[in-house]
Amino acid sequence: MRTVIKNSILGVIGGAVYVCLEMIWRGHSHWTMFLLGAVCFMYSGIQNEYTSWDKPLLLQSVQTAVFITVNEFFAGMIINRWLGWNVWDYSNQPFNICGQICLPFSILWVLVGTAAIILDDYLRYWIFGEEKPHYKLL
Repeated sequence: MRTVIKNSILGVIGGAVYVCLEMIWRGHSHWTMFLLGAVCFMYSGIQNEYTSWDKPLLLQSVQTAVFITVNEFFAGMIINRWLGWNVWDYSNQPFNICGQICLPFSILWVLVGTAAIILDDYLRYWIFGEEKPHYKLL
């Protein structure tokens, strides 16, 4: 039960941070982005929870970016294409797929994922008294 509560708290924080980032970047957001941000933040956080701290941060970041990109694609196909809510559209971006994902944002997700991994680890340290974060870059 403690794990469910901890993950819920982290998910709410991650979703809120993502909505704030979108508000800064685009000037608006959508409630579905809170949910997608929460799921992606929780995934980024477990990257080193079930492995050792020796798992390279760069590998964790790339895995997180792939997770975000795949989830963004499927969420976009449902939210934007099937439901027609038009929350985002990458059609004008290079190397896009169905306007739902694109290479420039997939690369950006590596940076956002790195920040999410580090934020999650420090939140676990500060709030839940878990091990102090330390990283191996490569």
